[in-house]
Amino acid sequence: MTEDQIPVAPRAANIEYAIRDVVVPATQLEAQGHTILKLNIGDPIAYPGLPTPEHMVEAYVQALRDGHNGYSPSYGLPALRTAIAADEQSKGWNARPEDIYVCHGVTEALQILFASVLCEGDKVLAPGPHYPPYMAYPQMYGATTVEYRLKPDDGWRLDLEDIKSKMDDSVRLLVLINPNNPCGSVATRREIQAVLDIARSYPNCMIVADEIYDGLDFTGEQVSVARCSNDVPVIALNGVSKVYYAPGWRIGYMAIHDPKNRLVLVRDGIERMLRSRLCASTPAQLGYLAGLESDRSWMEGYAAKVVRQRDVCVERIQSIEGLEVQSSGGAFYMFVKLTDPKWAADDKQFVLDLLHEEHVLVVHGSGFSPELGRGHFRLVYLPDVDVLNEAFDRIDRFLARHR
Repeated sequence: MTEDQIPVAPRAANIEYAIRDVVVPATQLEAQGHTILKLNIGDPIAYPGLPTPEHMVEAYVQALRDGHNGYSPSYGLPALRTAIAADEQSKGWNARPEDIYVCHGVTEALQILFASVLCEGDKVLAPGPHYPPYMAYPQMYGATTVEYRLKPDDGWRLDLEDIKSKMDDSVRLLVLINPNNPCGSVATRREIQAVLDIARSYPNCMIVADEIYDGLDFTGEQVSVARCSNDVPVIALNGVSKVYYAPGWRIGYMAIHDPKNRLVLVRDGIERMLRSRLCASTPAQLGYLAGLESDRSWMEGYAAKVVRQRDVCVERIQSIEGLEVQSSGGAFYMFVKLTDPKWAADDKQFVLDLLHEEHVLVVHGSGFSPELGRGHFRLVYLPDVDVLNEAFDRIDRFLARHR
């Protein structure tokens, strides 16, 4: 590199996104003619048998044909905001259309929320392991992310004592990802109530309830955080990507539950940020609207397929020396423990060596938390059973060769 390079901003240079970073060497191998078994990315469309429902696709296409290609209102189409509010009401809280803000995916919702709330010295308290943007984005606004523990030997339950010990007046946002990415765990109502009890003592703290996988709960335990709160403000995040199998549409939303009317200034900041970036995709909003307003019985077949593939993964992992796993209760992820000391000490090297030697792509656990994810890897159990079995054959062979 020459000496006259124009400097990059540290906020960009320091960002890591493990899920996609590992794709770089995989792409290089594909360019050399290798076929990669991909168990790395939570994109249901990347795997066979789980297409975006046809009635949603048709609504999207019809929107294009009808010329609905202009800007929408900055907070989202009124009809979509109304439908989302009705959907949130069905989860047990009094959502109104004006509480709903449609975004360019949940990722943009996070960026807008962080920009509207966080200042220099503030903290975000998020689970470890967690979805990488919870670590990457707060630093852009002078804030820091503090991780609270999930219990790896107890189904990745919330460590409530750890949350208590890390709370202080600088924590502005306390994050619950439920079901969890990357662990697949589902928090119970009792756990949620305990978190609300903790947050209640900190008047400037809000709960971020990332519920993008709420329709992929296999435990029957998942419950809306907003439903559980009578006083603590909750910002629920959800969208079309996972439960409606349309991630590339990039339509998500934040729903503000403010039972004591304490978020007037925060809401004003959010609305200013939303207006400044114009709007989310208009035809994609209409496609999502069709999904919300139509019969959802198709989801049962999709969920059954996902559960069957989850069970195959659990059975195969239990038979492989050097791996342990706790079966996931939701989403479509497993966080697998590497019990061989060689790989437990360097899970990223495990992922890279497995990729180069056996052409199987997973994501290193330390990419979801340098400390609390170390010694694990995340796999997505959306590929067909034949692909999953072939991947586990290769993982087993790899571990045996290096044992």
